[in-house]
Amino acid sequence: MDQNPVAESLDLGGKVAIVTGGSRGIGRSIAIGFAQHGASVVIASRDQSSCEKTAEEITNLGCSAIPVATHMGRLSKIENLVQKTVETYKTVDIIVNNAANPLMLGVGDITPEAWETALNTNLRGPVFLVQEALPYLSTGSGGAIINMLSNAAFMYPPNHLLYSVAKAGLDAATRSMAAQLASKNIRVNAMVPGTVDTDMVQAMPESFQEMAAKGSLLRRAAEPDEMVAMALVLASDAGSFMTGHTYFVDGGQSYR
Repeated sequence: MDQNPVAESLDLGGKVAIVTGGSRGIGRSIAIGFAQHGASVVIASRDQSSCEKTAEEITNLGCSAIPVATHMGRLSKIENLVQKTVETYKTVDIIVNNAANPLMLGVGDITPEAWETALNTNLRGPVFLVQEALPYLSTGSGGAIINMLSNAAFMYPPNHLLYSVAKAGLDAATRSMAAQLASKNIRVNAMVPGTVDTDMVQAMPESFQEMAAKGSLLRRAAEPDEMVAMALVLASDAGSFMTGHTYFVDGGQSYR
């Protein structure tokens, strides 16, 4: 056979993907992976120079990408992100809501300001990004949304209330959006990475890093590139019958 139906189903040629938190870690790996499979990619994170660096990496591969500095806690920045995307590529087909604020506080330490900062970035921002892009996602052959969650939403993490609440809310939003948008041929799913060797994890105390890495059945942290395959399936025609679900890519860490 000359044709490879599996490879063809993973092709993102002609698609436009926004990847928030796309300048480093998991987001960077997904952005590069999507570009290598044909997508035009918009790199969104707070630091413009970091966005530019990742976009340059992608263009040096012969692929298409633009950098758009974006603060997911600010609605005006989210509006600008969609506007810049449409100005350049005319549409939006895929959204990866990967950006997150790792502010982790427990009961007794939470201030109204901390609550607003964490929830705005980790929950309100992703929902409003989908809402802002909805007129474009609804056109053509349909769209795909991937919300990146955390094991903090499903386990018993002490002193992580802010992060846990936001990610649990995004999990619920995934199912609700999937139910509402199915008629528009927009698929909405979520991914739960386990412990991944990213800057955010490396900023934690070494004792926490070791505990988190050994808390999975595979007894190690993942590399960011190990998150790309599932994201690619969920974004492409390979996942054409997958919506409204949360997929764990955590080495067997959850529910233990």
